[in-house]
Amino acid sequence: MALVEAGAVELSTPVRTILGDDLPLIDDRVTVRHLLGHRSGIGDYVDESVIESVADHILDVPVHQLDGTEPYLQVLDGNPQVFEPGQRFEYNNSGFVVLALIAERVGGERFEQLVNRHVLGPAGLASTRFQRMDSLPPGTATGYLFSDPAELRTNELHLPVIGSGDGGCFSTAADIHHFWDAFLAGRLVSADAVDAMVERRDNDRYGLGFWLSERGTVRLEGHDAGVSFVSEVNRSDGTVWAVLSNTPKDAWPIAAQLQGTAPT
Repeated sequence: MALVEAGAVELSTPVRTILGDDLPLIDDRVTVRHLLGHRSGIGDYVDESVIESVADHILDVPVHQLDGTEPYLQVLDGNPQVFEPGQRFEYNNSGFVVLALIAERVGGERFEQLVNRHVLGPAGLASTRFQRMDSLPPGTATGYLFSDPAELRTNELHLPVIGSGDGGCFSTAADIHHFWDAFLAGRLVSADAVDAMVERRDNDRYGLGFWLSERGTVRLEGHDAGVSFVSEVNRSDGTVWAVLSNTPKDAWPIAAQLQGTAPT
């Protein structure tokens, strides 16, 4: 969105004009807006419907090869379009990696550098960064596939060695709070852009990059091998909470309590 406001790309830009001959199975009608709203219908490189266990090795290439966004072309390619662009909402990991690829090509820097320039720096997120999974600095929590102390297997061999647009950034609860403050105050993108990203359309549960609720809250969430994360902000009173776990499931029960959706 910062690149949109800078005039480097538009929400209505067909991604084919930037991808060129790469990823030929992506429909020529898919736009940046479709990708941001998970309404593109492109094939997903992570087919969650066939994943039986968090311990499965789901990537078709060795994880050490995914050390930047351009290398993801080898896993993004070959996935046919699933439905017409704009037809419906369907969460899609590939969409946000393609967005990272587009950001690199129009922004002229690696995705991690663009995130540093447009998000982490302006928001003052000193403890947030993309890090190599095989070279984590001291003080970084190790991700585990299971909560059982008898099965303390780490996630190092299960995730790309460096994350991209669909995840893999390391952070802290305090930095997440700072992010919400900066985002909602218009320090990352304009107030108009913020409104566009969190606007509910036709009772959709997703805006442009953010989950939305009927309670009026805006949410970020995700999970993978060795990590689960939920954070929510109430725009009406500024209440923020964040739950970070180094297992795939343990953030959800606490988040459900904070959301008031846990069974009594």
